[in-house]
This record gives sequence, structure tokens and C-alpha cells, in this order.
Amino acid sequence: MSVPATEPVAAVTGVRGGDLFEVVDGRMSDAEVGRAVWAVLRGTGADVEDRGSGNITARIGGLRLDVRTRPLADTGPDTLDPVVPSPERRRVLLTASGPVSEEARSVFDRVVRTLVRKGRCYTDAEIDSIVRAMPLVARYSGPEPALSDWALVFRDHYVENSIGFLLGMERAGIDRDWIFALSKGDRTLHRDRVHAWFLERGYRSDVLDNSVINGTADEAARARALGVSERVDEFIRRAHEAGRKVLVVDDGGLLAQGSGARDRGAARIDAAVELTVSGLKRIAEAPGELAVPVLNVARSRLKTMLGYNEIADSCVRRLRAILPGEKFIGRRVLVLGFGTLGARVAHLLRSLGCRVGVVDTDVLALITAAEHGFEAFPTAAEGLSAHTPFLVVGDTGELALTGEDLPLLPDGVHLAGFATKDFSLLSEGLSGLEATTVPSVGVRYTLPSGGTATLLGDGRSLNLFEYEGIPNRGYDAYRAGTLIAAKELCRNADAFTPGVHLDPVDRAIDDAGLFSAYYEEYLAGPRRPPAAPAPSGPAGAAGAAGR
Repeated sequence: MSVPATEPVAAVTGVRGGDLFEVVDGRMSDAEVGRAVWAVLRGTGADVEDRGSGNITARIGGLRLDVRTRPLADTGPDTLDPVVPSPERRRVLLTASGPVSEEARSVFDRVVRTLVRKGRCYTDAEIDSIVRAMPLVARYSGPEPALSDWALVFRDHYVENSIGFLLGMERAGIDRDWIFALSKGDRTLHRDRVHAWFLERGYRSDVLDNSVINGTADEAARARALGVSERVDEFIRRAHEAGRKVLVVDDGGLLAQGSGARDRGAARIDAAVELTVSGLKRIAEAPGELAVPVLNVARSRLKTMLGYNEIADSCVRRLRAILPGEKFIGRRVLVLGFGTLGARVAHLLRSLGCRVGVVDTDVLALITAAEHGFEAFPTAAEGLSAHTPFLVVGDTGELALTGEDLPLLPDGVHLAGFATKDFSLLSEGLSGLEATTVPSVGVRYTLPSGGTATLLGDGRSLNLFEYEGIPNRGYDAYRAGTLIAAKELCRNADAFTPGVHLDPVDRAIDDAGLFSAYYEEYLAGPRRPPAAPAPSGPAGAAGAAGR
């Protein structure tokens, strides 16, 4: 089980005077520190002295290993919902003095890795807060006997609602030992914590980066992805050897590589639930003949009517947060793409007071935009020539800005992409442009015109850049609908023909009553207690008569 390529957020390591030392910060108690250290030292033959309160001294040959802890002041919640009382935060100092043998260094490194993972891992109270924030997933995660014979490969963003979904799949019947989670590689805020918790839970966890799927990754990333793909294939083969079928819940990353193709043999999956429109495009272009059923949640009424509202909201909230010093009211914005997401983003920006222009190559989308009161243009060049936007938003999922458009960009413009490919001309390193990283904001490019343009985030979906994305309650219905679709598929897998199916998703969600449950849970408002009955007898009658 390898670790995603995320930055260590809570560890400092070094060598001082020939001795080793490491500092690890994290959410853990003294007792948890002690248990984590003992779990590594047990069976090593080390002479261990436990001084209590998470302070331990161990001698490994001639090496002395000291573990000391102290509490840290709280810095606010590390989850979307605050947990009361807040889980403890501690700093752990590890030092190793004396001759460092190969064996002793191995033990030291294992203690460090164990503490780093434990410190990053969500606490039980934090997990409970995530589960409570997804009541519809809880409602629809009742046991489904058919799932007991399935294994699951889940590829999506590493955010809190992914934890809630996988716990729902467990409650529905998937054995945690048969779950393989894969990150899409976005720099979500707590991806390292999600990964640590997945491993602690017993899942396999790794990264299959979208840049590899899209063909834009460098050689090192492609080599890493090859290793990950081999581990996934081995997981699929072992599941089949154990008499299990394999379900993929994905955005097309695995199917794009042919995991559902007829010629994959024992490494072929048995069924899939597709989550994104970009994934549908990848499936259509995948090598080999698709030999498995795929349920299309991406274009379901659930995602179209409910999911995209939450996605658009998260996009605009992240945009405002990453540009706290910018004025939005009254200023010009150009939105590239007026589809399911782009139309919602355009309306939200206009509701903030922005003067919004829209670009789309589809004439019906242009008509719709114009009849909703937006200035509408068939090309980015025309939109940029007519506008002087301080912000250009990409929502197309395709290359939305070309080299010919760059000279038309106003000096100082911000580029916000909510689909990975929109501004890939810049994010993939257009030669000849001077680039300056602006930490936690993006990359500022010097354009051929002499002006600058700042690509916000990392060139991927901005609402997932150092952010949790959508609130758990906001994605609760969508995750519940995905769970309903997964149950339907596994229960009736043999009845589905190979190919992509949409109608069964809408029917299953309707039959489950999810929309009514969503309305009752979030929109109907609190129930008023029934009025107390009027007192009986003469006093009651007199009171009624006097009103």
C-alpha cells in the first residue's frame, strides 16, 4: 500500500550531531502515541521503558530512542463540522542517539511512519461528525445481501464525503478488506488525512492521477501510474480467485484504461458506476470492446438537478476565498461554457453583481444565454475583444483558451478553471512564458503582450484546490443516489447488457424515494409540535367564548 504524493503536513526530520530526530504533530492522545510506538517496538527485542503520558525510552542495541510528547494549542477544526470537545492535538519529539545500525534506523523510521499516519488519521469523533452530516447515505445504506460477494474499487476525490460514502457501502455489505480507494490526484485540503484513515480502516489506498488518464503526465507520473494499475489488476484477480465480483465506482479512470474490456481476462472488472461526464467521454474512447454494464450516474436527473447546484456553489465560494482582496460587484467576467455547470456559475456570478459575458460554441447554448440576459459570444476571441474581464472562468471540459487568444487577455486577468482541460495550454507548460508561483493562489504568467495572467490553483478544478469542495450535506443526496445505483447494479448484474445505462439509474432512485427523502430532510422545514388540546369543562368553554 503506497502513499499518495502529498506534502508531509505534520513532520520535520533531520540529523543533528550524528543523532536522528523527528517532530510529528497530529490529532492523537498520549495513550494513542504509546500504543502506536509499542505496536512497532513489540517483537524487535528492544529494551523498553514506558514512563507514561506517551513518553517512552527504548534501547535497540547501542541506540537509545526517546519519544516525548506535549499538548498543542488547538487551531480550529480539521473537519467541515466542528467536533465538541475538540480532539487532542499533540507534538511528538523522537530522538535517536548512539550508533545507528541498519536495523535501528529501520525501527526509527517505522515508528515515525506509524506516528505520522496516526497523527493524520481522523479520530472516531471526527468520523462520527462526517457520518451525522450524511443522513441520506445512512438511510439508504441498509444491508444488501448481494453486496457480500463483491469487491469495490472506488476512484474519486479524497474529501470527507468520500469517507461517508465508503462507510455507507460497508454498512450495505461490502467487506472493508475488499475496498481499494484511489485518489484522482487533486490537491484537496485534507487528502493526506483521508488517505491515512483509509489505510487505518483496512482499505488499500493510492493515487491514479487524472493527468495520466488525460495523457498529460510526465514520465515519472506515468511510471507511478503503471505500478498503481498493476496493483489494482492484482486486487481484481485476487477478488475473482476468492469468488467475488468487482464493482468500480469511478469517473472513467479505470475504464479509460480498458478495465472493462473483453480481452482483460481475470483482470476485467464485472460492473461499474460512472460519476462524471468526462468519464463517459473516456469510456467511449477506451481501448477494447466494453464487456461490462456501466450505470450512468453522471447524466442522471439526480446529478443534473441537485448535484450541479452544489458543485457550482462550491466553485464560486472557492473563487471568492482564493481572491479575498478582489472586488467582484460591478466588474466584468467572461464565462467559457454555458452547459450544465457553466450556466449555474454564470447565474451565481451575476447574482453577486458581476457583469457576465458567456462564450459557447453550441448555438442553442448561446440562444439560452442571450435569452437569460447574458452577452453571448461564439468564440473566446470575440468575448475577449468585446469585454475587458478581470476574471475568465472555464467550464467546458475542453481546451477553452488557445495560443491565439493569449494576446487578447487583459493585463492582470485571473483564470479560474473548473474543468481540468480548459486552461491546460498554460497548466501544461506552454514554452516561452515566464511563470511565477504564487503560494496558495496559483501561477502568474508573463504573456507575450507583456501583461500578466494568473492561473488560479493548479490548473485543475479550482473548487478542489486546497479546499474540501462540497459540504457533506450538500453531496449527501448524490452519494446516497450513487449507493442506490450500486446496490441496483450488484443485485441485478446478470440482467444488464454490456454498455452504458441511464434509465435504470433514474428508475432506481425514483423507486427508492430519494427525492422525497431529500425534500423532507433538508427543505420541508422543522415540524411544529401539535397544538395542545383546549382544556375541557366550564373554564375551557368560557375561555373559548371570550376569544
